[in-house]
Amino acid sequence: MSTMRELRQAAGLSQEKLAELAGTSQPQINKLETGQRKMTVDWAVKLAQPLGVEPTVLLGLDPAPPAAAPARPRTAPPPLLRPMPSPPAAVAEPMPVRAAARGGVDQEMFLEDGPIDWVAKPDYLKNARDPYAMYVVGESMMPRFRPAQLLHVNPHKPPAAGSGVVVVKRSKAVLVKEFVRRLPDGIVLREYQPDDREFTVADTELDTIHTVVGLQEP
Repeated sequence: MSTMRELRQAAGLSQEKLAELAGTSQPQINKLETGQRKMTVDWAVKLAQPLGVEPTVLLGLDPAPPAAAPARPRTAPPPLLRPMPSPPAAVAEPMPVRAAARGGVDQEMFLEDGPIDWVAKPDYLKNARDPYAMYVVGESMMPRFRPAQLLHVNPHKPPAAGSGVVVVKRSKAVLVKEFVRRLPDGIVLREYQPDDREFTVADTELDTIHTVVGLQEP
């Protein structure tokens, strides 16, 4: 029995109910449980909240928690209106964790609304305004950034050449790349995989650019 199936059953959820809560379909849940579909970081982030675990558990990076009594069946709120967790009282200075999910035929990443979790704000961000953390999804920045790492982001620090950045386009597509330079009409970014290359995002496409200032291993 897979860890995901054990966690689903411990939470008292059917495949159909878990699919509803995670915004996917029952066949996709079945494929993930039977190994027909690989458990990726974006799937782990999407499924962790309804299963009541950290994404690293689903990725096999942390042991699964002990089995608990079945939870009461939950009703899924409408998409994009799903209630987000509140900062835990035990965390003195919480920082929101954001996530991106794949979407569309071109497999671009899109930033999800609201936080998916909260972590303690590191000392070097104590005085920063609106910092957040974000899970790495995909392998385009390996070996610099690896899937499941948690990036610490300062949205108000201007990027310097060589900085890691989170770029959000007007379409809400999100890129985690290396900042190379600014042009009169856009910015030049770099990615490492599958080929080391530079490319341009025009100002007409650009919404925001935030600087990565640290990271946390899974």
